[in-house]
Amino acid sequence: MASSRARSLRRYATDVERALWRTLRDRRLHGFKVRRQHPIGPFIADFACAGARLVVELDGGQHCDRASDARRTAWLETCGWRAIRFWNNDVLAHPDYIIETILRELRDRHIHLSRLRERSPAQRAGEGAARTTEPSSR
Repeated sequence: MASSRARSLRRYATDVERALWRTLRDRRLHGFKVRRQHPIGPFIADFACAGARLVVELDGGQHCDRASDARRTAWLETCGWRAIRFWNNDVLAHPDYIIETILRELRDRHIHLSRLRERSPAQRAGEGAARTTEPSSR
């Protein structure tokens, strides 16, 4: 069901979504694979990069002070995603700034996740990081 809803959202994208998609599609943003209207759990993200676990949301006037947006962001973050939000008018008025911000977040998230993958499972869980052992004197 989410995939048919996502398909419909892609078909009827807003002008702002289409404008940003022209830059994000086809790995145009430094090789990062970005999807639009991407289902994540019970939600559909406007744009998502699974490799960097980054969600980009575009908000119009209907999003002003919506508690549901805060719950959605909190849920995504508990699942290891980072969500960033931009107002539609900012995307149109300051596209270079928006793209630079997204690219910076993608790079930061990619580096962060790469470092996490390199650590052992015990280190990721916080075990053993502060523990030191003395060599036995046998």
